[in-house]
This record gives sequence, structure tokens and C-alpha cells, in this order.
Amino acid sequence: MAWNFVFASAAAFAVRAVPEMMAQPAPRNFVAGTADEMEMKPSPIEPSWILSGAPVARLAEHSRGQDDAAVTAIWDCTAGEFQWQFGWDETVMIMEGEVHVTAEDGTERLLRAGDVAYFAGGTSAVWRIERYVKKVAFCRKPFPKPLTMAYRLRNLVRSGGLQGIAA
Repeated sequence: MAWNFVFASAAAFAVRAVPEMMAQPAPRNFVAGTADEMEMKPSPIEPSWILSGAPVARLAEHSRGQDDAAVTAIWDCTAGEFQWQFGWDETVMIMEGEVHVTAEDGTERLLRAGDVAYFAGGTSAVWRIERYVKKVAFCRKPFPKPLTMAYRLRNLVRSGGLQGIAA
């Protein structure tokens, strides 16, 4: 019983000792504004990815999920060609200009204002920009495969999909 009190006291002290700056900022449940109001900051493309030209990229983060697993941003880039490595799942909507995209499987597509495209995390694509392109990017960190399988299994159980198997 005395040890429980000692551990509880130590835990309470540790919690109080955590610096205030370690606390999470208050969640933002709604974020809105125009793309023109966002401050575009330099976001250089990895030099080893550049295939031709001297593309200059900029980025403005619009919002971030409370779990840091999702980000929405505005990105723009001048003329050039590069092999982009997608670390996160990314859905893009072209706002201005156009880009010629060649996927790993050789599929080619011209994306223009209003077009939407998806790129899976862990893949790459060649982007060729003749003049300028501006996009909104919706990025999400992919879950590790075991966690994804557990999540799908949970959804299957919740939907009643395993009822026939248990009988």
C-alpha cells in the first residue's frame, strides 16, 4: 500500500514537472481563408531529384490534423523537371498552370487547373512544368501495414462482415 502512494506521488510530480512548452496547442477545429492570404515560403526541391531546369518551389501550410498525420498546403513551382518522391499519400488539385506527370508505371497525364490526382506514399513521379503550377495538396501519413490490417479487421467486425465466418 505504501508503494502505491510513493508511485502515485512520483507520477503526480512528473506530470507537474513537464514544461509548459511541451503542452499541445489548443486544437483548431475550423480553419478557413483564401490561398492569396497565405504566406508562401521557400520549399526547395531536393537537388538530386532535379532532372532539368532550375525549378523554384514554395509552400504555405494551411492546416494540420490534430494527430499530425494529415496536412493541407498550397504549393507552387516554376519551370523545371524533377522526380518527386512521395513520402505521404497525397491528393492534389491543380489551381493554376499545368504539369506533365509521368508515374512509375509509365502512365503520363497532363494536369491542368481543376484536375485532381492521387499519389500513394512511397512512390515517385516525374513532374515536368513548362511555366508554372500551383496546387492544393492534401497529405496523409500512411499507417504501418499491421495497423492498417487491424483497422480493416475492426471495420469488418463492426459491419457484421464476420457473422458468417463465426457460425
